[in-house]
Amino acid sequence: MGPSQAQAGVPTSTGVGIPSYERRCAEIINQTELLTSSLTDADLGVQVPSTPDWTLNQLLRHVGHAHRWADSMLRDRLPEIDFSRNGAQLLASYVGETASELIPWLTEGAASLAEVLREVDPDEMIAPLGGFPGPRVWSRRMTHETVIHRWDVCNAVGVPFALDPEIAQDTLREWTGLALPYSFTRWPDQTAPLVGSGTVHLHATDVEAEFVIDLTGSAPVVSEGHVKASVALRGPVVDLVLAGYRRRSLEGLEVFGDADLLTSMLERVRF
Repeated sequence: MGPSQAQAGVPTSTGVGIPSYERRCAEIINQTELLTSSLTDADLGVQVPSTPDWTLNQLLRHVGHAHRWADSMLRDRLPEIDFSRNGAQLLASYVGETASELIPWLTEGAASLAEVLREVDPDEMIAPLGGFPGPRVWSRRMTHETVIHRWDVCNAVGVPFALDPEIAQDTLREWTGLALPYSFTRWPDQTAPLVGSGTVHLHATDVEAEFVIDLTGSAPVVSEGHVKASVALRGPVVDLVLAGYRRRSLEGLEVFGDADLLTSMLERVRF
């Protein structure tokens, strides 16, 4: 069973924790500006603890290239995703760069992506993902790509990270509806031990966000609401997001039930 339309990032109307399409377009710019504001006097040559293969400037290049990849596919109205255009992983050549070089490049790329997203029909089948309209999917994917890597930057340079609750809830919904099923499709050998294992309840304590992940079948099925599960993880929504993306440990969060199942799922889901 594939993700629902809302889970895949393409809701046609707003709801609790579901920002509008326009809000997501604006958030691509906003999250990029918040990211770059953390770079004052930063040494871009330092390794990023949460992405240890990259220096800070390489991480920034990764974010900027991801924006430009989505931008390019949407502007050219590609009928399918072109992975050959994605330069977000080819980062070894980027060394010795400064914030004064990268900040304008990042902000220009974010603005350009938001511009093309606003120009196209949100429901046009451009660069579709999982059978859903590309503009809606990419508006969400690039918002949360920027959110997570903004945390990486803040953590690397030692500045506080904060996230609007509605955006945080949307990030968690995307993790359950996109990152989770993608991992089962992309790395079936790695996720095989989870098949038939049990159910996981993610319960945010500061916003109305509860997700139940059913792993008892051949593929994960996600629903929203309060249901008794094999294991429950409770905590502030931002902490649930960071735990899902393996940016923080479970220390300080409430775990009830089969903790081994929860740990196994978090270790095996990556995006």
